[in-house]
Amino acid sequence: MVTKRLSKALAAAGVASRRASEEIITDGRVTVNGKRVLVPQTLVDWKKDVITIDGVRLKGEESKVYYILNKPKGVLCTAAPIKGKRVIDLFEEDDGRLFTAGRLDKYTTGLLVVTNDGHFANRIIHPSSNIQKEYIAKVDKDVLDDHLKKISRGCTVEGTFVEPIQVQKVRKSTIKVVVAEGKKREVREMLTQAGLEVIELKRVRLGSLILGEIPEGFYRPMTEREKELIFE
Repeated sequence: MVTKRLSKALAAAGVASRRASEEIITDGRVTVNGKRVLVPQTLVDWKKDVITIDGVRLKGEESKVYYILNKPKGVLCTAAPIKGKRVIDLFEEDDGRLFTAGRLDKYTTGLLVVTNDGHFANRIIHPSSNIQKEYIAKVDKDVLDDHLKKISRGCTVEGTFVEPIQVQKVRKSTIKVVVAEGKKREVREMLTQAGLEVIELKRVRLGSLILGEIPEGFYRPMTEREKELIFE
């Protein structure tokens, strides 16, 4: 008998990342052998147990797929049913249960990893990985030294003080910002508090993985080397 924690089993089945799977369980959406389970640490065995989410039975662990996507503007990083368009809607239906490894807000474009490997996704988003994220921002005015100094000093986001690893003027109204925290809308908030309005924001690097020449709205499978580059 091979058992594993329910949250880990869901992640391995391509339901969501480990963290998101825990939320699905505690929300009461999962049953094991007909009984609702609220504890992510519950041990399960795919050969013995019948596991469902929202009444739909899971088949077991899926073969793992990994994509690098250039996320377009206006697309949401969510697996929940919504009226708008989701990142996972850009992929073929037969790709199985996909989810994003981390998030970009609705209006941010650029590099996003999409997979059905919950363990891999969890490594990317976990703070202990300390992965650098590089963004290019176009703003509403010429960038002055005072703006760069204010951004470099950091700010409070979601109740936590954060500061960038690097801030650099690229052109008169374009800035490169490198962060590691990964707070929601972190870069936008830094620029806003420095007195700049963000016109466009694009993520171009994750760890040592570069977005490259993938057109906006398109994706391709990741190589094994590219998967390693994220953590370098």
